[in-house]
Amino acid sequence: MDDKQQELAHAPSKTEIDADFQTQSTGADSDHEVTPSETVTIEYKHSLATRWMHWINFPLLFLMIYSGILIYWADSQHEGINASQVYRIGAGGWTLFRFFPRWFYSVFHLKFQLAQGLAYHFFFMWFFALNGVAYVTYTLLSGEWRNLVPTRESFKGAIDVVMHDLGLSNNPLPESKFNHAQRIAYTGVVLIGAGSLFTGLAIYKPSQLHFLTGLLGGYEVARWLHFWLTLGYVAFFLVHLAQVIRAGWGNFRAMVLGYRILSTPSRRKEHLDE
Repeated sequence: MDDKQQELAHAPSKTEIDADFQTQSTGADSDHEVTPSETVTIEYKHSLATRWMHWINFPLLFLMIYSGILIYWADSQHEGINASQVYRIGAGGWTLFRFFPRWFYSVFHLKFQLAQGLAYHFFFMWFFALNGVAYVTYTLLSGEWRNLVPTRESFKGAIDVVMHDLGLSNNPLPESKFNHAQRIAYTGVVLIGAGSLFTGLAIYKPSQLHFLTGLLGGYEVARWLHFWLTLGYVAFFLVHLAQVIRAGWGNFRAMVLGYRILSTPSRRKEHLDE
């Protein structure tokens, strides 16, 4: 037997190397844990239809809010002359804050575009409405509503989610496609969309749809509801954007590709034969 064969004959096996590595890593004199390996799984998250309607809705919602602000400017440009009671926070003749202050329109160049705002708003509202109807219809027919509609435990669970996200609780959250806070938020934004559609139609055609306008409490009340529902959209968007940033690239990628890649640390336990 030559020197090379003798060297191979006395070489430790892979099992022996692995066992020796674990002994050294977990011994009393070692400060290191066993090196973890990652188990990667691909989880189906969002359907193609959901992703399409989500990304179609994003620019439509932006255009609806933008054109709405152009319309609101015409109502709030003259303080005291054409000062509507709708777009403000106050009581009686006292106003704490008015939407929107004059500097807002100047900074973002939103003045003197009423005709453009009306044209955009009345044109894109049909696409916005059709996309919303398509989403609700798909959610009902596909059974996705089961993952979105709040349950009896959702309000208590939402508090746990908020406490966890703020770092005030270390209790693990239950595994589910959407947590309880998301269930409430996503269902709420669908209701906001429906409310925006009905109040918008009541403002758009108050004479032809007088029964709807009357049902909402009149033209001015419909305007008030429509405006505050829009601010609800803005609030949802800001929170949603913050949560997407907080959740990281994985969740954003899931809304683009439909799948989420999960990696979980696990200790290496395999033993290879010689």
